[in-house]
Amino acid sequence: MSNARTARFSRRGILAAGGALGLGALVTACGSGDSKDGDSDAAAGGKSGPWSFKDDRGKAVQLKKAPANIVAFTGVAAALHDYGVSVKGVFGPTKTQDGKPDVQAGDMDISKVTILGNTWDQFSIEKYAALAPDVLISTMFDDAGTLWYVPEASKDKIAKLAPSVGISVYDRQLTQPLQRMWELAESLGGDVKSAKATDAKKRFEKASERLRKAAKAHPDIKVLVGSASQELFYVSGTNLSIDLEYFKALGVNFVEPPEKAKAQGGGWFESLSWENVDKYAADVIMMDDRSSAIQPANITEATWKKLPAVKAGQVISRSAEPILSYDKCVPLVENLAKAIESAKKVA
Repeated sequence: MSNARTARFSRRGILAAGGALGLGALVTACGSGDSKDGDSDAAAGGKSGPWSFKDDRGKAVQLKKAPANIVAFTGVAAALHDYGVSVKGVFGPTKTQDGKPDVQAGDMDISKVTILGNTWDQFSIEKYAALAPDVLISTMFDDAGTLWYVPEASKDKIAKLAPSVGISVYDRQLTQPLQRMWELAESLGGDVKSAKATDAKKRFEKASERLRKAAKAHPDIKVLVGSASQELFYVSGTNLSIDLEYFKALGVNFVEPPEKAKAQGGGWFESLSWENVDKYAADVIMMDDRSSAIQPANITEATWKKLPAVKAGQVISRSAEPILSYDKCVPLVENLAKAIESAKKVA
């Protein structure tokens, strides 16, 4: 991984910590209204008649009809796709360097969407305007309403072209944004009551119970959550991340870096040199599967290869930005449950 790519990853982490350095963008939705977090005003009846939705900023978007020209962050678009809702354009990691769909694109056919930007700070306003967008949808990694992957420099121009909807993925458990995406998809005409959708929800609940039982049966299995760059190894704490907060609530025993150590990572993670990658003892390691991170098979550091969990083959992938459909979250829970059930105590 190049130095530039490493810097970009670090900056992404800092933005997720709350945008303290002014990165990211706050795009204001049409209309306003104070509400409790998670409150929605989604119009029933799908695509017929007026449409409204109150997002996690408490902002209500109201349109004469359900939006047809939807533009969304790639991961959001992938989640909506699972509920049968199509988007016109996407922004964020969509296509890998070899032209294949990025992991955050899920099951979308990326050849059928307009990619406004594939990397950090890329967002073509010209292409966006050409789509005649009805609404822009993204996630939020802070409590200030910053829309993920909407560039700070062009946020005001983007905001003038269409209202926006923000779904919070900050400091809450996975089940909350999953439910919010379900509600949003339903309001947009998605078939959330189909056998496929309802079965996925049941499978998610079943997987969660499996993980709860696995964690209870193996309380001594320690799980470390990491992400790799060329220069540094990042150890995530469970606070703030929707998946880790949920897994912790189910009883998983995680490595928890002290708050002071996570300060430079905005409270999300501790940065370690590769020489100190063995600072924490762990039996299972979960590694960031995003294209911005070096994947385990490509890590060449000798200190990594000597870790007990690595030598034992007890390394699994982690979706640091889960696609918020039940179908895509089932394997995330199942994989962790299986890893804990089968793990040997090696730390």
